Amino acid sequence: MAKRKSSRSRTKKKVEKKTWFLSGWKPAPLPSSFMLTSILGLIFTMYIIIPLSADFAIAFLIIFSAMFVASLISMTKAPLVEFKK
Repeated sequence: MAKRKSSRSRTKKKVEKKTWFLSGWKPAPLPSSFMLTSILGLIFTMYIIIPLSADFAIAFLIIFSAMFVASLISMTKAPLVEFKK
């Protein structure tokens, strides 16, 4: 007599794992000037601040890099905003 498979193996459901810190997270749509500021800040820091002070340069590079990454996330993940005509 053939064994019958359990009902659990027949019905496979995809269970989405949501972590507690990402469950209600929605990226904010940032203006394009935010990305421009981060790019200009990175360039300014690399060419002017690094020769003057390496400690300040590292701090500014971290800040402007975080701004740039935030603007990239905002570009790809933020919802589209509809404008009234």
